[in-house]
Amino acid sequence: MATVTGSAGIFKAVTTGGSVANVGEVRSYTFDGSADTIEDTAMGDTARTYKAGLKNSTLSIEAYFDSSDTAQADLANGSEVDFELHPEGTGTGTPVYSGSGVVNASNISGSFDGMVEASFTIQVSGEVTTGTN
Repeated sequence: MATVTGSAGIFKAVTTGGSVANVGEVRSYTFDGSADTIEDTAMGDTARTYKAGLKNSTLSIEAYFDSSDTAQADLANGSEVDFELHPEGTGTGTPVYSGSGVVNASNISGSFDGMVEASFTIQVSGEVTTGTN
């Protein structure tokens, strides 16, 4: 299995007007997925058993703040967004994860000796689709 560097990653969001645009100045991202487990152990069983439950995912993006980036501007608190995450870039045959969700956190921070940075968290709603470019 080949490894990849993080610098190839691309995050896209549907901007106002419905076009898909790269979110600019992305520094890092984290995609967290989990699934509930439901115990179905019964009397007489010799070990606990489980069934798969509901899935839950969040997506966090860290970027340098860019007030002219319409994709960053569309990631305001409470916004419903469609997204695409391309961990290896957009080359042919590379994976893409897509879905939709609600921006439930956005932050802008800066210091006198650093860049102004922005962070966004999206609570995914529904399934995340895994495909290829």
